[in-house]
Amino acid sequence: MDTQNTTEAKYNKWIVVLSIAIPLVVALLFTVNLHDLGYDVKPLTFLPPIYAGINAVTAIVLVTAVMVVRRGNRTLHEKLMKFAIFLSVCFLAMYVAYHMTSIETKFGDINGNLIVDEAEKAKTGYVRYLYYFILLTHILLSIVIIPFVLITYVRGIAGSFERHKKIARITYPMWLYVAVTGVIVYIMISPYYIH
Repeated sequence: MDTQNTTEAKYNKWIVVLSIAIPLVVALLFTVNLHDLGYDVKPLTFLPPIYAGINAVTAIVLVTAVMVVRRGNRTLHEKLMKFAIFLSVCFLAMYVAYHMTSIETKFGDINGNLIVDEAEKAKTGYVRYLYYFILLTHILLSIVIIPFVLITYVRGIAGSFERHKKIARITYPMWLYVAVTGVIVYIMISPYYIH
């Protein structure tokens, strides 16, 4: 077994564990609201624009990373990809923290009563369906992307560059879609945030 395969094999268990654990832990934490548990915590309502901004920066970093590697700068590419992973972890932590401390925001809830009535649905029209389509694809791909990012990263650090490039062609557009739609989802729902 060569060094590249040994390095990849060493990380494979972690890739499987993290690919399962991260979505499960996030889903579990989504069911926890600290107010419902009796904790007097201030809602972290300042976080959504910050983590939307992190998504925007992630998208820029991803595009830049692809541009620099195409110019042959693997060192800068690797640093940018590590930064993109760091940004994604920061996003996830803030996203979970916001949802654990804040009331759920409903798209179209114009009066902020946590119920989207027929009049509010009518007012948002077909934009509701577009919003939910973008949100659903964003959420599903944010789960699917985890093993792709980890495998792509491990192949890169293992020096298995041909295999890295092959999977990166799949990983990159998915990750970029997740980052960009994160910003779009924020822009679309932000008028309905309760402060």
